Amino acid sequence: MNKTTPPRREHEIYKVTLTGSLVNLLLVAGKFMAGLVGNSAAMVADAVHSLSDLVTDIIVLAFVRIAGKPADKRHGYGHGKYETFATLLIGAGLFVVGAGILWSGCGQIYRFIGGEPLPAPGYIALGAAIASIASKELLFHYTRRAGVRTGSPAVVANAWHHRSDALSSVGTAVGIGGAILLGESGRVLDPLAAIVVSVFIVRVAVKLLLPCLDELLEASLPDEVVRHILQTVDQVAGVAEPHKLRTRRIGHRYAIDLHVRMDGQLPLLQAHEKATEVERRLREAFGPDTIINIHIEPIKTST
Repeated sequence: MNKTTPPRREHEIYKVTLTGSLVNLLLVAGKFMAGLVGNSAAMVADAVHSLSDLVTDIIVLAFVRIAGKPADKRHGYGHGKYETFATLLIGAGLFVVGAGILWSGCGQIYRFIGGEPLPAPGYIALGAAIASIASKELLFHYTRRAGVRTGSPAVVANAWHHRSDALSSVGTAVGIGGAILLGESGRVLDPLAAIVVSVFIVRVAVKLLLPCLDELLEASLPDEVVRHILQTVDQVAGVAEPHKLRTRRIGHRYAIDLHVRMDGQLPLLQAHEKATEVERRLREAFGPDTIINIHIEPIKTST
């Protein structure tokens, strides 16, 4: 769980996303030019994929600002789920792109089998594909590290979108290279490679969508996190039997509700101090923005 302060976190998210946007803008322009000049339908499709990345960056920039807003009268738990919604949009967009590449590749193969010749791409398209692979793979690692560091699922999702674009360019490079080296008979490698890449893209999309659906459907936190919560509570002297634990995720934050038992004869001030110590340790473990609600029950003693 990240411990980055909200202003610094938001600044880092904007920085990495704006960097990705600039790279995507350059790639979109370069790929479209290379696809048109180099007579490569695969490269034009790859340019459309990069354009989807640019749209993703815009979504992240818009929703992270909303998600970073403090709690208000209508949103008592903050606006964290706007970030989850952004991740859901990214995953859905990635799924659509993967399905579109699959459909296009199958259509090209069908036409090739029917005797329709596929267009011969030029070397400029191959060069653009190689440049895309290198730049998008670097951007993937840069963005993913920032996403993990800030605890932002939307930024991590955006990183995987960069990786999907790199994989798409690998398929494009293989197809273009095969068409150049093998001539007309090898041009079918382009749509074949696109189909293989599309499967990986759809797989990544599903991996992004499932956690979003879990959060939106109020799924509990993973078992290892629950165990960590219980162990943290047990370490506070005078606090016993944590139970009725309920957990969920709200954007990059955890929400924890639990009941604990204390000595029924303990003064209210001391009970409050112990509950505050539990909150302090939980926020130390899971981040300063962790939402914690603790209900205190007296330990039943025999009379």
